[in-house]
Amino acid sequence: MHLKIIKSMGLEQKTSCLVLGVVEGKLKTDELQQLDEMVGGAFARAVKAKEFSGQKGETLLLHCAAGGVERVLLCGMGKDKQLTADNLRKTASMAGKILSEKQLDSFVLALAQLPVKKLAFAEKVQAVAEGVLLADYRYVRYLPADRSGQAVQLGKVTLLISSADSKAEAEKAASDAKAIVSSVAFARDLVNAPGNEKSPEFMAMQAVTMAERVGIKVKLLDREQLEKQGFGAMLGVAQGSARDPYLIVLEYCGGTADEKPVALVGKGVVFDTGGISLKPAEKMDEMKMDMGGAAAVLGAIMAAAQLKLPVNLVTVVPAVENMPSGTAIRPGDILTSLAGKTIEVLNTDAEGRLILADALTYVGRFEPRVVIDVATLTGAVIIGLGNHAAAVLGNSDGLARQLIKAGERSGERLWQLPLWEEYGQQIKSDFADVKNTGGRPAGTITAAAFLQKFADDYTWAHLDIAGMAWEGSGKPGQPKGGTGFGVRVLVEYLRALG
Repeated sequence: MHLKIIKSMGLEQKTSCLVLGVVEGKLKTDELQQLDEMVGGAFARAVKAKEFSGQKGETLLLHCAAGGVERVLLCGMGKDKQLTADNLRKTASMAGKILSEKQLDSFVLALAQLPVKKLAFAEKVQAVAEGVLLADYRYVRYLPADRSGQAVQLGKVTLLISSADSKAEAEKAASDAKAIVSSVAFARDLVNAPGNEKSPEFMAMQAVTMAERVGIKVKLLDREQLEKQGFGAMLGVAQGSARDPYLIVLEYCGGTADEKPVALVGKGVVFDTGGISLKPAEKMDEMKMDMGGAAAVLGAIMAAAQLKLPVNLVTVVPAVENMPSGTAIRPGDILTSLAGKTIEVLNTDAEGRLILADALTYVGRFEPRVVIDVATLTGAVIIGLGNHAAAVLGNSDGLARQLIKAGERSGERLWQLPLWEEYGQQIKSDFADVKNTGGRPAGTITAAAFLQKFADDYTWAHLDIAGMAWEGSGKPGQPKGGTGFGVRVLVEYLRALG
């Protein structure tokens, strides 16, 4: 898609469609009165018939009788207090979806001209640009080339700004949006790749290709190196699969040479059957998304490099497959982790925390100032938060607050859960240093309590994105499949550090 920035009034454009945002209760502006004349009073009639009032999420498509604007898509923005960056982002996505389904691949967006309190001009432009770019995402690798009747890919979209606004600032914001959304798309593609293709080696090669493209360092540790260094927990999970594990390590150096890095760790279970503790057959196909945390941290470092963020960053992904076989670990087995701690495996389907334990230990050699892990770790988080937010836990309330604020800015919401000392009692083992499950009560929290055993030397936060990494039905800006959740909140966090 080509994004163009111009200074102009919307109704002066020559376009197949103009997208206007309408604030609830403000239906008699000069622009809307001029529009009503262009559509022969159709707008006033729709308002009178209560077909459109500007409520958030409402849309009204009108055809103009004459002039350069052929159609106008009115999008309800809700009341003034509902005008936020996320509202702009979602509205732009909704408009992109509606118009692409109507086979319109080019149109004009005037959403950035809306006055939004407490939102800088560049933030408005970036939100609108992100929204329409996200709406253009498709995973079509295995679909036929002829997809007649389907929504078209967007071609040329023009973003309007007011005459008093800075075009250079708008173009920078749109460029930033492109970098971020391309990284989200990279993460979505990784999640959507089918299990027969997505081996740990495939993940590793995708990371290498991306790193070479954006100019960051990459290192891979194969099975032999993992065995030599003592990655006992990670290798324990991997031993049931015929596919070899890899530890993927990427480094981006945008800060000063003496600045300690931020470390991002992502769970990379490329397919999760549950192992010997086998999952139910229903929806097991979706377990190709159990590397959503890995996709998020790989996308985040890709975006950081493209945005040239002034920060040092290390990203670590333990990539394995969790399979049942004659060589798989059994419930009751005891593994020795890279940290030297012993782990009693009571449930082989609680495997993500095992590989993260070794990865969290490994990042210590980089002397990170902050460690953030991202994982589709527990089904329990979906019971607690549904599919509306990810959980954040850790040993620093300050870091959690920073991430929550980044989530508010990016539209990827987080909610903090407690990590009190008492929860650690649930993962005490009779036969090892720790056991890998604390039972059903507080499952998300006890999983984090397990990780804390390997992360408490750091300023550390854990994001459980199990409810957010996969979209089951599809919505504007997010078709069915991998969401790439985590990329944008991490980028916003890293940008705030600069």
